[in-house]
Amino acid sequence: MKPETLTKWRVPLGWVSGVLALLVADPNPRLYGVGLGLAAVGEALRLWASGNLDKNERLSTRGPYAWTRNHLYLGSLIIGVGFSLATGRLALLGIVVVLFAAVYGPVMKREAARLEDAFPEVFPDYAEKVPLFWPRWPRESARGEFRLDRIRRNREHWTVVGWIAVALFLGWKLL
Repeated sequence: MKPETLTKWRVPLGWVSGVLALLVADPNPRLYGVGLGLAAVGEALRLWASGNLDKNERLSTRGPYAWTRNHLYLGSLIIGVGFSLATGRLALLGIVVVLFAAVYGPVMKREAARLEDAFPEVFPDYAEKVPLFWPRWPRESARGEFRLDRIRRNREHWTVVGWIAVALFLGWKLL
């Protein structure tokens, strides 16, 4: 399968993979707690990023975007790892990491090219200072412009709803 095909199908692939993971889940209390805590950190990162993002209007370079150019994807990976732990099926960790790299590696590169085309006067300098994925301490002040209305506009509230549904389902399976 070509990387372009994976990136095109990334959302449906995520849903199908998630449902299958939930069906085979066999959570235990310790891994459920650790996994939910980690998934909560991932969602907090996504909320922070969404609250600082004005998609397609301006290049976000402050707040979480001073640490990494792909804060939302980093949060998604942490959520995936956390929920994989919470299922009690440790083999799912490897599957999450492999699928993430296969799907989101090309997506991040494609988005970087799109942003460079959209913001040619500022993106090259930003890309030089801020890593594509793994965060590093910002060289300049990272104080962002977080606003709650951006979370709704970026539809992050649906990720929160999904997060809650998965946590409740795994909690139900735990009982």
